[in-house]
Amino acid sequence: MSVVEEGKFVYTLRITSHATFVTGRLIASSTLWQIASQTVMAALSIVTIKFVAIGLSTELAGTYQSAYGFLQIFGILADFGLYAVAVREVSRQREEDRPRVLGAIIMLRALITVLSLGTALVIAWLVPVWQGTPLPLSITIAAFVPFFTLLAGIRRTVFQVHYRMRGVFVAEVSQRIVAVFLIGAVIAAGVRDSTDPAILQLFLLSGSIGALILLLLSIFLSRRLLIPVLRWDGAEIRRLLALAAPYGIAFLCTALYRQTDVTLIALLRPDYELQNAYYGFAMRAVEMGYLIPTFLLNSTLPSLSERDAQGHDTRAFLGKILLTILLTGAIMALYAALWSRPIMLLLTRPEFVSGGEVLAGADTALRLLALPLFLNGIVLFAFYSLLTRHVWRPLVAILSLGAVLSILLNVLLIPSLGFVGAAYTSMVLHVLLALVLFLVSRRVLPVSLPRPLLLRFLLLIVLFGIVLLLFQPFLTSSLLTVLLGIVSVAMLGLLVRITGIRTLL
Repeated sequence: MSVVEEGKFVYTLRITSHATFVTGRLIASSTLWQIASQTVMAALSIVTIKFVAIGLSTELAGTYQSAYGFLQIFGILADFGLYAVAVREVSRQREEDRPRVLGAIIMLRALITVLSLGTALVIAWLVPVWQGTPLPLSITIAAFVPFFTLLAGIRRTVFQVHYRMRGVFVAEVSQRIVAVFLIGAVIAAGVRDSTDPAILQLFLLSGSIGALILLLLSIFLSRRLLIPVLRWDGAEIRRLLALAAPYGIAFLCTALYRQTDVTLIALLRPDYELQNAYYGFAMRAVEMGYLIPTFLLNSTLPSLSERDAQGHDTRAFLGKILLTILLTGAIMALYAALWSRPIMLLLTRPEFVSGGEVLAGADTALRLLALPLFLNGIVLFAFYSLLTRHVWRPLVAILSLGAVLSILLNVLLIPSLGFVGAAYTSMVLHVLLALVLFLVSRRVLPVSLPRPLLLRFLLLIVLFGIVLLLFQPFLTSSLLTVLLGIVSVAMLGLLVRITGIRTLL
């Protein structure tokens, strides 16, 4: 190699290294903004859950959870895989083509959302066992939350592709602040343990107003980065529909195995209000944990798609993503398993946890859902790996079988065991799906997970589990739970430094 060629080679390496460093910082920044958003929203969600537990009777709290649980199935169907496809497609387009593609996605999202949620409302008003209960009207009012949220979700693509997730932070946090303020105003007016359905509907309306704020802010802030061309482009919409359809089916199957339990409880148990009151509060906490790996994967998908399309070796990159997902999932699962009772006492009231006449309460549900909370990240990692290569057939086939098995097990177990049977079903399904999907995704998109990283991960988790166990006897009040929770997070940061995980990642 000549001196000139050697100089060019070194220069190219420097440019490539700098580009990789910049991309890494953008991904980190994007993920951190999403984590910050999720952290603030989680804190506000805790306040919302507490307000609902204080303001509504146990039966109406169960109806509140049942309404959102029913709508989640149709909300995921309305998503139809469009968000993941939108991030993938917009990130791969030239700058001049992005407004046209985004406009077509928005039109398609609006059409599917109206059809899906419209179907949900028709079904809600026709189910015989729900006639004469507050549930149909509650579902109708709550339906505006997924409607506005889904329309705002496509605008989120703009922030994702440009790594400007600060706008998402502003929109999402504003949404939750408005909802919490409106519900808090009702609580401040002196409402406690209400049996009045009008209070339930007022709480649901507060969430819908917050979702409208999310949509309006998302539109306003995203226009600074990309203004979509909103016109009906039949050819482009058909192309996007063909791309999204397999993932729409996959997301629907995900909704069926993860969300139908709440609806099946409402259909199969005469005491569904109590069952979903206990199970629903635990599920709300778990669903917040489900979102964290989704945010990380959404942040890395644009870069992963670009690298894979250019033929780069992505094994090490995927390995670090996987380890980060395993780490966050394991930490959340430890809290759910070891601190289930103090966490649910913090979120609800003593009437919602086990003890006395309540043999299995919200704390029981949270403890049982700790395993799915961990395994969900592996399922999502495999999902996004297959999405990157557009290998949808095995994904749809496996998730379809999972959905069928989930419904069968729930129908078998819920009548006798209630929400405990639903939690058992979730555990079985997540074990099977995580194992099978990960093996399939590794063949399609290989991942490298060095043994030193894995050993450090295991050491960190064991040490942190010991910390949580040592703190457990002192969690005798909500104040102590909060204070020791803060201390445990500080201890986690110290363990991350001691084990060297942060440096290696």
